[in-house]
Amino acid sequence: MHTLINELQKKRETLLLGGGLDKIQKQRKKGKMSAWERVIYLLDENRPYTEIGIFAGEGQYKEHGGCPNGGVVVVMGYVKDRLCIVVSNDATVKAGAWFPITCKKNLRAQEIAMENNLPIIYLVDSAGVYLPMQDEIFPDKEHFGRIFRNNAKISAMGIPQIAAIMGSCVAGGAYLPIMSDYALIVEGTGSVFLAGSYLVKSSIGENIDNETLGGAATHSEISGVTDNKYPNDESCLDAIKNIVDKFGASPKALFSRVESIAPEYSVDQLYNYFPEDRLKPYNMLEVLKSIVDKGSLEEYKKDYGKTLICALARIDGWAVGIVANQREVVKAKKPGNSTEMQMGGVIYSDSADKAARFIMNCNQQKIPLVFFQDISGFMVGSRAEHGGIIKDGAKMVNAMANSVVPKFTFMVGNSYGAGNYAMCGKAYDPRLIYAWPTAKIAVMSGASAGKTLLQIQEATLKSKNVTLSEEEKTKLLKDIEEKYNEQLSPYYAASRLWVDGVIDPAETRKIISMGIEAATNNPNIPDYKVGVIQT
Repeated sequence: MHTLINELQKKRETLLLGGGLDKIQKQRKKGKMSAWERVIYLLDENRPYTEIGIFAGEGQYKEHGGCPNGGVVVVMGYVKDRLCIVVSNDATVKAGAWFPITCKKNLRAQEIAMENNLPIIYLVDSAGVYLPMQDEIFPDKEHFGRIFRNNAKISAMGIPQIAAIMGSCVAGGAYLPIMSDYALIVEGTGSVFLAGSYLVKSSIGENIDNETLGGAATHSEISGVTDNKYPNDESCLDAIKNIVDKFGASPKALFSRVESIAPEYSVDQLYNYFPEDRLKPYNMLEVLKSIVDKGSLEEYKKDYGKTLICALARIDGWAVGIVANQREVVKAKKPGNSTEMQMGGVIYSDSADKAARFIMNCNQQKIPLVFFQDISGFMVGSRAEHGGIIKDGAKMVNAMANSVVPKFTFMVGNSYGAGNYAMCGKAYDPRLIYAWPTAKIAVMSGASAGKTLLQIQEATLKSKNVTLSEEEKTKLLKDIEEKYNEQLSPYYAASRLWVDGVIDPAETRKIISMGIEAATNNPNIPDYKVGVIQT
């Protein structure tokens, strides 16, 4: 675990440099702060924050020079004691141009703001759509145009939006700041226009420089497009703080919170206890003792459906309902005084039934849900099928999918197949979803996938009267597993925003606490309805 945490830290430190130290220095020579410097200057000192979408774009777009961190910094943090979403374009990455993953990350930031009624602050410094990939970012529903649609929807919801134009702001991207409630601009570096001077020249033959066309003075004194101009980044960011400082309070959702108590175990205990081997059994309750407030955990049906732990607890004082995979092999009592050995990390009919009931309880009682995934999937085989595992699994998925309380998901180990779904994977709208460095995310394990794909290829070749030797089988299996194992990495998932990032397990408590605090800003919790439950 310590090795994995060190690797994570090194990756994060690299991301802080964006497109590289030399490009940051060029920014500074222009009088501009870097994307991260702007964020840190804006946020309250000595207050926690969490990054959203860290590692977005990791390993992608190599033929285009890469897009580290998706070319944009997104954090949830405090500005003048108000929890906000901050979006800061990184001009050191292709001049802040939008790659497909940049768009996806910005949409995720807006989604979190909309779900939680959080003010959103845009620090704009972008050349607009990355033109060589325009077909993958421009026209579809979840592409660039969705950003401006969300600007309008966020405004209609009464959620504050503040934009600071701190660099380029071009073409369709010009609508993002101007559709915000407040539009500020920095003199000398900020500019906003639908078409730059070169395009104006080629389109209508007009000769004009960018500053006269759409600089700070033009838009603050002539067009009225921006509200005010500021001499530098710092003064513009100070103005944002002054604006946020005046926001009135909104109604809150009253999730239960008491004074926080430290966990029974330190996070070091967790590091040392959590097994490196993903097949090795361990007791998830021991892991939870490093996360939940000491003495707060109350198990639900602890002697039934034991491959899933369902428990009420507190995390940093907040009441939560926990659904976690138990990785120990357990004995399940069956009718006729018989017993069944059940594998850890697998959902059986009894554990699915228990979880569905527990999830419904938490929704009735307005208790946020936290899922800890280390799951191989649902039980298979004739005994499980005859026992109705599909309908019991459907019951759990139904109860979870229709949940109205905030949900948070952490992939601590395996996250395979339908187990990912039942345990509130990305498709089921968790407010926040993160992976530990120990996570493995795919439809099945590398070994299982390798053997399955090998069998399929063997059958295909056999139909063509081609037989593989044992040596050829071994090589083919190795090639399949290597490719598949690369896709199992939590960084592969984070690169594609299947998760909001890869985190040190020590950050889990902070993220849950901030996530529930964010959720309190949206008091509109609908009635809980599950529709038809399979029985």
